Amino acid sequence: MTKEETTYLKLILFHVGIGFLIYLVPFTSKIYGYSIFIFGTYYVIKSKNSNNEALIVAAYVVGSEVFLRMTGGNPLYEISKYGVIFYVLIGMYYSGFSKGAFPYWFFLLLLIPGVIMATYSLNYDSDIRKTIAFNISGPVCLGIASLYTFRRKIALEKMNDILLSMGLPIVSCMVYLTFYTPNVRDVITSTQSNFETSGGFGPNQVATFLGLGMFIFFSRIILESKTKIMVAINLILALNITYRGMVTFSRGGMITGFLMILLLLVFLYFKTNGGGKVKLGSIMVLITVALVSAWSYTSFQTDGLINKRYANQDAAGRAKESQFTGREDIAQNEINTFYKNPLLGVGTGVAAELRERETGMKVLSHDEITRMLAEHGMLGILALAILFLTPLFLYFENKFNMYLLCFVAFWFLTINHAAMRTAVPAFVYSLSLLNVQIFQNQKNKE
Repeated sequence: MTKEETTYLKLILFHVGIGFLIYLVPFTSKIYGYSIFIFGTYYVIKSKNSNNEALIVAAYVVGSEVFLRMTGGNPLYEISKYGVIFYVLIGMYYSGFSKGAFPYWFFLLLLIPGVIMATYSLNYDSDIRKTIAFNISGPVCLGIASLYTFRRKIALEKMNDILLSMGLPIVSCMVYLTFYTPNVRDVITSTQSNFETSGGFGPNQVATFLGLGMFIFFSRIILESKTKIMVAINLILALNITYRGMVTFSRGGMITGFLMILLLLVFLYFKTNGGGKVKLGSIMVLITVALVSAWSYTSFQTDGLINKRYANQDAAGRAKESQFTGREDIAQNEINTFYKNPLLGVGTGVAAELRERETGMKVLSHDEITRMLAEHGMLGILALAILFLTPLFLYFENKFNMYLLCFVAFWFLTINHAAMRTAVPAFVYSLSLLNVQIFQNQKNKE
């Protein structure tokens, strides 16, 4: 084995060990969680962010979020969003931020009226600070991270390092889930999202991270596997993550990961010359066989229930009335709220309280787009327009960023089924704004 292969294998095995250790000794999750922030802060400050170390650490924080929530290792439940903001601000201190990032300054300003309105509109018995922070922390994390990444030049190699940093804790999560539910057949009895195969945590969020992990390690097969050993390591990781993601029976995250892989392959196919197309073709065959094999094995392990889940059927094969498990009703409620309050909306966090008064059920939104409409009104539409259009303008400016469309697709699809309850859609979106270069960039540039 080469030195590169040995180093990579040790890194993977270390994170496999973390997942196994936390399963055996749950308390070590807290040690792991605190260590990330202690050593991460030391690493960024010691390096003075000379080569975008802030993004490396922020990516690791993001990748570990659901695993730490699942195992009780996060110092604070929402600390990953605050952690991204913290490391990005350190990065700005050493490396500055883009002076051309005015769209994201404007985006942050558009959020302020909703916050002000919420302080007057939320129920007196509500914890106003926590309610506002819970609903606004995702968009604020996105805005601040984007101020740092907007048009910042970065080498493709460094971008792949950032993705690997985000993927390593997902490997630990996958290992933990494997030991948490070693026999899937015993717990799969219906086509509903399954908490047992999701580590006892929300299947929707777990599948979102596993779908991203699937994309990260399949992308490493394409771009970062120079030897057969590297291909084998990444293929084993991608297949195991794919399987664990499928058996959560939560569809959104896995469909998103698959579409990201498809977008990356299509991009590379049209950007590659004749000889490269032949090599890419063989990789596409490998990935297709791998995905079909993962699906077939999952179908066997679940007695065909996974097929019915993705066909929107119950265990008996009958079509379900709702394709989105009732989330469309919440989205429609928020659209109706927007119609009643079109200018400024009802205020940050207020839509959920109004819905509880009207329906008697306390249900949080799964759709960040309809939530922005209901709570921020026309200002929310303008804010969303900024988020949609800015990366597309950057794509026409620098068409080499093979990840841009993948990241924007991940952000858009994720906020439509999992809102911004985790830091991952905000951070991945901000990565789409980076100016990816072929050369090895040793010094941050704007």
